[in-house]
Amino acid sequence: QVNFVVCQLFALLAAVWFRTYLHSSKTSPFIRHVVATLLGLYLALFCFGWYALHFVIQSGISYYIMIIIGVENMHKYCFVFALGYLTVCQITRVYIFDYGQYSADFSGPMMIITQKITSLAFEIHDGMFRKNEDLTPSQRCLAVRRMPSLLEYLSYNCNFMGILAGPLCSYKDYITFIEGRSYQLQQSEANGKEDTKYEQTDPSPNIAVAQKLLICGLSLLFHMTITKTLPVEYNIDDNFRATASWPLRFFYLYVSLMAARPKYYFAWTLADAINNAAGFGFRGYDKNGVTRWDLISNLRIQQIEFSTSFKMFLDNWNIQTALWLKRVCYERATFSPTIQTFILSAIWHGVYPGYYLTFLTGVLMTLAARAIRNNIRHYFVESPAVKLCYDIVTWMATQAAISYTVVPFVLLSVKPSFTFYSSCYFCLHIASILVLLVFPLKRTQKGSKKHESVQPLWSRKLEEESLLQKNSYSTTNNSFSQKQEITCRYQALKQ
Repeated sequence: QVNFVVCQLFALLAAVWFRTYLHSSKTSPFIRHVVATLLGLYLALFCFGWYALHFVIQSGISYYIMIIIGVENMHKYCFVFALGYLTVCQITRVYIFDYGQYSADFSGPMMIITQKITSLAFEIHDGMFRKNEDLTPSQRCLAVRRMPSLLEYLSYNCNFMGILAGPLCSYKDYITFIEGRSYQLQQSEANGKEDTKYEQTDPSPNIAVAQKLLICGLSLLFHMTITKTLPVEYNIDDNFRATASWPLRFFYLYVSLMAARPKYYFAWTLADAINNAAGFGFRGYDKNGVTRWDLISNLRIQQIEFSTSFKMFLDNWNIQTALWLKRVCYERATFSPTIQTFILSAIWHGVYPGYYLTFLTGVLMTLAARAIRNNIRHYFVESPAVKLCYDIVTWMATQAAISYTVVPFVLLSVKPSFTFYSSCYFCLHIASILVLLVFPLKRTQKGSKKHESVQPLWSRKLEEESLLQKNSYSTTNNSFSQKQEITCRYQALKQ
C-alpha cells in the first residue's frame, strides 16, 4: 500500500512533467505513446515486482487475438480471455497466496486493463464490422474505425496515468489527448442560442488538480483517524449484537460503512488528479465559463452521500466501471440485463464469496427500489414540502439499504456475512421480495431511448446545465466528419 501511494505521487509529478515538456504541440504522438507506456510499466514493476508481467502478457495476447480472429468475433474472444485471465490470477492470489489480505495487489490494475481490453474490442467490432445504422447513438460515438497499432494499444492499457488505479477511459478520448487534437467547443447563451464558436486546445488543469488533491488529503486524514475506530467487523460482534438496540445497530451500520468509503475517495480522486495534471480529462465549460475536468472522474462524493435512491448511488460510485458494465453487458444483453450485469460485476471484482453475496443482494435491492419508485414516487412530487419529506425518507432508506448490501463486500467470507444477515433476520432481503410480489415491475424497454447515454444519468441540475451550455467535443477518428463528432459528444453531455 505504501508502494502504491508512493508510485501514485511519483505519477502525479510525472504527469506535470509530461504536460509541460512533452506537450502535444512540442512532441510527436509516437514519443508521447512511448514515454507514457515505459513510465507506466516502470511504476508497475516498482509497485508489484515481476507480477507486472501479467499486464503485458494479458495485453499482448489480447492484441494477438484481435489480429488473428478478425473484427467479426474478436470482441467475444477478447472478452472471454481477458476476464478468464483476470479470474485465474485472482484465484491464485486469493486461495493460494494471500486469502483475506485486503490490500493493494497486482489484480487491481489487471481489473482496469480488463475493462480497457474488452471495451476496446467491442468498440472496434462496432466500428469495423457492424453497420452504422445498426448502432445506438452511444455506440456510434465510441466506435473505433481502424485497428490500433501495438504501441497505441499498450499505451492505452499501460500508460503511467492510469495503470495503477485507472480510471477507465474510452480509447478515442485517450488517443485524442495523446495526439493533441483540439476540442471543438460551442459557447451558448442561457436561452440556448449559439453565441460564438472557438477552439480551446489547452485549458489549465491547475485549479481542478489542487481541489482534488485537497479532497485526497481530507479523505486520507479521515481514513487514518476515524475509519479504524469504526470497524465494519464490529457489526457482527457478539456482545454488540446482544446488547445494542435495533436503532443503534442500524446507526452504527451506517456510520461504519460511511467511514469505509474515504479510502476509495482517496485512491480514485488521486488517480483523476494525475490524469488532469497530464492534461487529460477536460470536459468543457459550464454555463459560467468555468472549466470542467470530470470527463473520466470515477465518483461524485456529494451525490453518493446524499443519494435518495439505490440507482443514484450506483450512478455516482465507480462511474467508469458502471459505464463499462452498461456498454459491454447491459446494453447488449438479450434477457435479464440487470441480473447479467450484477453477475459480471461480481466476477470482475474477484473470487471472494462476499462479493457474490453483495451483488446478488444488490439485484434484489435494485429491482425492489425500481418497483417502489415506479409505483409510489409520483404521489409525492406535487408539493415541495411533501417532496422534501419523501426525499428525507428515501435518503434514510437508501443509506440503510446500501450499508446492508455491501457488508459482505467488506467482510469477504461467507460465515461472517451470514452471521450479519442472520442477526438482522434477513430483513431487507425479505422486504425486497415482498415489494416485488406486491408492486408490478415495469419491463425495461430495449429501445433507443435507453441507449441514448454514454454517461450515467446525473442529477437533474447537472443535466439542465449541460442542456444550457451545449458543450461538445471531438473525440472520434478522422473518418467521422466534424459535424458528427460534435453531435455525438453533445448527446453524451446531455445525459
